[in-house]
Amino acid sequence: MRKRRKILTLSTAVVTAATLPLLMSPVVSAAGWEDDTESSHLTRLYAPPPDRDAYRQVARLAWQGDYREAAGLMAMLRTPHALWYGDETPGRVKRLVRRATRSARWQGTLPVLTLYNIPGRDCGSYSRGGADGIAAYQAWIDAVAEGIGNRKVIIVLEPDSLALLPSECSGADAESEAETESETPDAAGTDGVAAEEQPAAEEQPVELPPLPDPDATTAPPADQEAAQTPDPQTSNPQSPDSQSPDSQSPAPQTSASQSPAPEPSGGAQPGTLPELPPLPTPPETSGSEDSEGSESPEDPKDPKDPKDPKDSKGPEDADTVGDAPEVEDAQTAARYSEINYAVDVLTAQGNASVYLDAGHAGWHSVRTIVPRLIKAGIDRADGFSINVSHYQTDQDSSWYGRLVSSCLAYADRGGDPEDCADQSWSRWHARRWMRDHVPFDPDRMKHFVTDTSRNGQGPWTPRAGAHLDAQSWCNPPERGLGRRPTTRTGNPLLDAVLWVKTPGQSDGRCLRGTDGPFDPERGTVNPEAGEWFPEQALELVRYADPAVTIRRITGRGY
Repeated sequence: MRKRRKILTLSTAVVTAATLPLLMSPVVSAAGWEDDTESSHLTRLYAPPPDRDAYRQVARLAWQGDYREAAGLMAMLRTPHALWYGDETPGRVKRLVRRATRSARWQGTLPVLTLYNIPGRDCGSYSRGGADGIAAYQAWIDAVAEGIGNRKVIIVLEPDSLALLPSECSGADAESEAETESETPDAAGTDGVAAEEQPAAEEQPVELPPLPDPDATTAPPADQEAAQTPDPQTSNPQSPDSQSPDSQSPAPQTSASQSPAPEPSGGAQPGTLPELPPLPTPPETSGSEDSEGSESPEDPKDPKDPKDPKDSKGPEDADTVGDAPEVEDAQTAARYSEINYAVDVLTAQGNASVYLDAGHAGWHSVRTIVPRLIKAGIDRADGFSINVSHYQTDQDSSWYGRLVSSCLAYADRGGDPEDCADQSWSRWHARRWMRDHVPFDPDRMKHFVTDTSRNGQGPWTPRAGAHLDAQSWCNPPERGLGRRPTTRTGNPLLDAVLWVKTPGQSDGRCLRGTDGPFDPERGTVNPEAGEWFPEQALELVRYADPAVTIRRITGRGY
């Protein structure tokens, strides 16, 4: 045993000695963001240890003299992002969570934990797994809570658990369900968490050529366009199947309750709903392109004719937003019990901010997701999460979040979620509905967080008929990093912009309706869900918006 430890230590030392000079290179260390004004936000978010395969990719690029790409990846790796936990035993997850939260506290930063261990996870698709029944899940949640203790954390609770219920896991719906949850890849904590526990011995020392001279002609190319030209094989595959819920696959994926919403169990806005004349049913148009409306408490009435096509705009997947009635079976009832239990245990910690799953703007309508949130205990949680592991734009996510929050407040005052404005309405109609039915009071409304880790270029639209099943959520091509994580959002309902999905980790094999093993969009075999995907990682940096800036630092001022 001692001999093995010595070998592990020596192996780690060799790899570190060979790689460290590269990672400390002036060019590799000098990557930044064009929106550095946000770097001074009040609450600093925690950046967990990067994926080891990511560090190897940075070192490989630097040894090859490709400093520009290496620096871009290094900037991405150093950006705060969530830690994923799932499939660990209660004892192990307790140790991992305690270690991460203590580390964050010592650094004076706020960690984001994504809990992804719900029974029946991902409908048996790429990110299949989860606890073995309610009792096992409750024990696991108890262990997470013990690991957190009284330390402050943000918790993104069970992505896709409400947007993708067990009742939607059969038949044709299974494909679309798989879309979203497999997109939440880091199923078993394969990001920084795994890196913390994996033995360093797995790092096989590689023979590397002599360290290049930083002043040699191998310095970063001056032509930045060349560095940003994506490799054809790097083309990511996220095809928005025109009929999916999350990625536009057939069949309405949003089977939410059409029946009257359950009675809310207490809320942030007590009081009786004033009697107001009902508004006429708005035409099924999408909202106006005005993205500011989602964040302004008192939007002036839009002078445009609400039926004017120029004043209507909807989410890219508007046709996929479904209103099918929710089927309540034993597994679905258990799902609600599990989420309620997690909410109660985690919020009892005192310093844990808990956000429930609300899918994204191109998946469920407001009227279908709100009843699910209510059944899952949103009244006792801090809010909900949007766009986890997906690609919706910031504007669409903010508007969707405002609508969901307004509908929750309306339901809390006794209203029926079926009457709420949703993203299929024109924004003129939606604003009017909110003015008449829900006073804008951020202190008495549910807040939300959004995932911007891969939405820099928005959702992917595949070529018509290119794939039998587009799987637009699965490693889509030419997507980019989005807005940098921050708690200073400028939106009173938006608590934080986060990188929930670990950028650079694969969503799965992405067979797109074929027998595989190749992804027909890429022509290569994609890594398993949660594994590092070098080609996609480079794409995310190349297509980032805001862009990653590379500047060479000379002298000793770095």
